[in-house]
Amino acid sequence: MRNVKVYEETWPLHTPFVISRGARSEARVVVVELEEDGIKASGECTPYPRYGESEASVMAQILTIVPQLENRLSREELQTLLPPGAARNAVDSALWDLAARKVNQTLTHYAGVTLPQIITTAQTVVIGTPDQMAASAAALSEKGAQLLKVKLDDHLISERLVAIRAGAPAATLIVDANESWHAEGLAARCQLLADLGVAMLEQPLPAGDDEMLANFIHPLPICADESCHTRESLASLHGRYEMINIKLDKTGGLTEALALADEAAKQGFALMLGCMICTSRAISAALPLANRVRFADLDGPTWLAVDVEPALHFTTGTLHL
Repeated sequence: MRNVKVYEETWPLHTPFVISRGARSEARVVVVELEEDGIKASGECTPYPRYGESEASVMAQILTIVPQLENRLSREELQTLLPPGAARNAVDSALWDLAARKVNQTLTHYAGVTLPQIITTAQTVVIGTPDQMAASAAALSEKGAQLLKVKLDDHLISERLVAIRAGAPAATLIVDANESWHAEGLAARCQLLADLGVAMLEQPLPAGDDEMLANFIHPLPICADESCHTRESLASLHGRYEMINIKLDKTGGLTEALALADEAAKQGFALMLGCMICTSRAISAALPLANRVRFADLDGPTWLAVDVEPALHFTTGTLHL
């Protein structure tokens, strides 16, 4: 038998995280702890209201399978019991962690992955005035960040981006609109981004408007985030997106994330690895994918006032393993 614990945690942020959907001042996560044969393991998820999730709904989902978990449910069996999403991710991550700890290996070694000692991660520039965003970009760049992820809504696009590029002329920029733009005017915005040397545009339109991107000629890659959850999403993305953003909270854990990465690469999509606002526990669970992606956006824990222990070692723009 396994011992199973499921609980919520709240982690205050040191700075508000502002995107097109609103601002957050704390990270609220759900944790699954497993203990088997004296070995303890854990997994974490961040419920996301955009996908109809709350801490209560995710806890309720996980509690429905606690009897099976106590009876040594496997990762393969889990895939059929819970749908893709945050709840399955917390459980799947805990099961991966348990399996690695049983053989006294890190998760990446257990998954057969060798990572470099330093991983470049995006640092997020949240929404503010053009001057505020430029100052943030400049400060991050001066501290060593080479990749900046710029959050935008539907306002002051050119003003913000021109100011950011002036503040961080050497940084690689990727832009995330979080579904806040419209088809009208998108071509001109894409050209502006290309002219400013932006390397990629993430999810400009609402996921339900993906058909607007069909046969849409654009001068920079467009990445699917909210439009891509699992392998089942891929068929509808061809001819609309060149890249997908893989997040464990969308796939329902590393098990499906690895399969999604394999299938997406086979079908010609470039890969990005993303995260929610989370602790190092959640980033550790995603690391087996880190050497397969064009862009890694793993700065979630760097927004926390205090991280979980033991924390991963982040400096500005880099994760040190």
